[in-house]
Amino acid sequence: RDRREERAEKKLDRLYTFMIRLRLPGGFISPEKWIAAHHIAGENSTGAIKITTRQTIQLHGLLKSNIRPTIQAFNEASLDSIATCGDINRNITCASHPKQSPLHSEIFAFADKISELLMPKTKAYYEIWLDEEKIIDKKEEEDPLYKDHYLPRKFKIGIAIPPNNDVDVFTNDLGLIAIIEDGILKGFNIAVGGGMSTTHGNAATYARLGTVIGFVDTEAKILKTVYEIVTVQRDFGNRSDRKLARLKYTVDNMGVDNFKREVEKRIGFDLEPAKPFSFKQRSDYYGWLQGENGLWYYTIFIENGRILDDENLALKTALLEIAKTGKTNFLFTANQNMIVSDVSEADKETIHKILDRFKIIAHTEATSSIRKNAIACVALPTCPLALAEAQRYMPSLISKIEPLLQSHGLEEEDIIMRMTGCPNGCARPYAAEIAFVGTGPGKYNLQLGGDHQGQRLNKVYKESLDENAILQELNTLFASFKNERIENERLGDFVMRKELV
Repeated sequence: RDRREERAEKKLDRLYTFMIRLRLPGGFISPEKWIAAHHIAGENSTGAIKITTRQTIQLHGLLKSNIRPTIQAFNEASLDSIATCGDINRNITCASHPKQSPLHSEIFAFADKISELLMPKTKAYYEIWLDEEKIIDKKEEEDPLYKDHYLPRKFKIGIAIPPNNDVDVFTNDLGLIAIIEDGILKGFNIAVGGGMSTTHGNAATYARLGTVIGFVDTEAKILKTVYEIVTVQRDFGNRSDRKLARLKYTVDNMGVDNFKREVEKRIGFDLEPAKPFSFKQRSDYYGWLQGENGLWYYTIFIENGRILDDENLALKTALLEIAKTGKTNFLFTANQNMIVSDVSEADKETIHKILDRFKIIAHTEATSSIRKNAIACVALPTCPLALAEAQRYMPSLISKIEPLLQSHGLEEEDIIMRMTGCPNGCARPYAAEIAFVGTGPGKYNLQLGGDHQGQRLNKVYKESLDENAILQELNTLFASFKNERIENERLGDFVMRKELV
């Protein structure tokens, strides 16, 4: 889109490029697969690898002629892009950090199980991209879940492990909240109807956080419940208006109680009452930490999830060198960061030296709190929906916000901040304490008042502000927060207590 006007003046057609996104349940990737992704990105795309807010990666700038070779190269590395877009269940997100629970691996396994459960049965992906023989008899690929028409709209599932809501579980169509008692996974609370996407000027659209409707214990019951919630959306979702087709509208149109009854009718048992749980934060745990299994994990701060080499940091090369040791796995977080995972005590020094040599450790440790808690969507120039900049602009805006925080003695404050180039909400802005939602070139709605745990939506504070106005409003807000906050009060809670929105 950066070159659209220039090409129009020269009477040239638009230059079309494509994006490809991988299916990586829970954000896990082996070193061998990472090496493959590194080289494929360099050969067929812009070279940069983007970590998404749903724990996978995507490549931008693919020419049409490179789509098939790219998919085939990924297939050779046992990677695929099946069900990463479209009216279908998307990439499953799951709590990233082994520190979150001794049962992390047991809970994490559900990401793969649910992903396989909800995979489409069609062979079209293989026929189109991988040259498999076309199936003539359509009955051979009948899909009992998606049938002929798939879902009314995309469907997102997240799995959280309290007390860290790093996946923003309530922003998903379906959220699973792990319930652990006496060191045993008892099951999951089920939350339905979350979703961020709205449309400017369309009052019928809105962001919504999921509603907890009950608890399920055994694995068989959990998978059955997940499956049938999807079938309820398939059968009751709005197919006449795509802007009102997500599960949140289905839940509200049916009513929560009626929706729950329909689910219980299909699963054949009653959901148990929800179990108590508590979230305390949503941030990643940076630096070295040791899991209950004795293995080590290093979380790298990656601004807006953009993995590339630039004049300041050879991040992409560093990760390739780490992968080549074969001594780690990798995990992507829902905050667009990367965990160098499963490092043995014997191999930790080797990995540490690579991180240190490439200045990754210094980079992560030197990054401010506000920057570590900020995420942004892709937006311009590659997203066709973008009205304003996001990932390219947010770093420079933060550089102007940091001095404001310092001037008020708030530089160590953990504040959840997000930016999107349009109201569709890919960076989950409506669940942030401070959010910037693009309305036009250089203009953003400033939204305030989300909580630190991801359990309260923010509200519009001021509309269509430019950068100067944003900085003025934030400076005033930070001054009030510094002078009038109560002890340990978070910014979002302060905004609501003072009724600023």
